[in-house]
Amino acid sequence: MGLRIGSDKLDGLALAGIALVHPFFWGSEPVGTETTEAGRRAWTVGFLKMTCPTISGADDPIINPAADTDLGRLGCGKVLVFVAEKDGLRSRGWYYEEVLKKSGWRGSVEVVETKGEDHVFHLMNPSCENAVDLMKRLVNFLNE
Repeated sequence: MGLRIGSDKLDGLALAGIALVHPFFWGSEPVGTETTEAGRRAWTVGFLKMTCPTISGADDPIINPAADTDLGRLGCGKVLVFVAEKDGLRSRGWYYEEVLKKSGWRGSVEVVETKGEDHVFHLMNPSCENAVDLMKRLVNFLNE
């Protein structure tokens, strides 16, 4: 939606920012601490094809923003990305920050990493201190 607003300039619609909580980005080449094991990487692509049947593979722009040539046209001024230290997708969230900055997009991007937690921990234990902190940060972002 953010890319569509940025490229189509929809009248009467302005998107102030985007918050991504533990995004499930992927790609054919591992980044950071992502697994390099071929079987696990293939399983992940299979899972993504099941959940997003229209994707062409690991480098489809829907799941790999680095493959999107229009990323610099993102139609908002700020992005907040939450990652979790023990999440196998953590490096991809940090990589998104890097790719977004290199895309020519002129907004601000921030990555918030929760120490000691795994993917979607806040859904499994919404009253833990880290989940409460995540929600407070998200609410602050939305109210800015």
